[in-house]
Amino acid sequence: MSSSQAIEALREAFTRLPGIGPKSAQRMAYHLLERDRNAAQSIADALQHALDTIKHCRRCNNLSETELCSLCASPKRKHGLLCVVETPADLESIEMAGSYNGCYFVLMGAISPLDGIGPDNLGVDRLLKVIDEFDIEEIIIATNLTAEGETTAEFLTELLSGRDITLSRIARGVPVGGELEYIDRNTVARAINDRQALYKP
Repeated sequence: MSSSQAIEALREAFTRLPGIGPKSAQRMAYHLLERDRNAAQSIADALQHALDTIKHCRRCNNLSETELCSLCASPKRKHGLLCVVETPADLESIEMAGSYNGCYFVLMGAISPLDGIGPDNLGVDRLLKVIDEFDIEEIIIATNLTAEGETTAEFLTELLSGRDITLSRIARGVPVGGELEYIDRNTVARAINDRQALYKP
């Protein structure tokens, strides 16, 4: 079946989204072009606005419209307590659980040699700068309990051990292989509250 270059480019763009294969991309492209061009324009405008305005918080590395995100800027947060997560979605999951009142650092990924992602591809250098700049008393390593998350946790534990900082790991209330984004808020809250110490100075 012949198709214009513009449609092919749109379908190819949709396949870059997680969980979207060629068939789903084709349905999405044709739906927006045939039946809902207003929605297509809204999506394009929202995406362009996000690309123009969203950057990284200079402290936690999360996505933010301001230099310092609202969590890092809040005087109500415990700034000596730092929770290290893989993604912004993981941060949101912990926030929704409502049991954590410290600050965060978002790595924007996890170590995955098969995907060519090593420590240098994550925000580790920025994390070390945050630790040096702020008076951090405890770091909770809340990477996912997947192979990649465990590898990242082990790397961070080795990297940060020896500092005058308590290291802890989220408890196993989160199932092995589980991702925080998909875990119910009560389980996430219990995992944070029952975290396990990895290193104490």
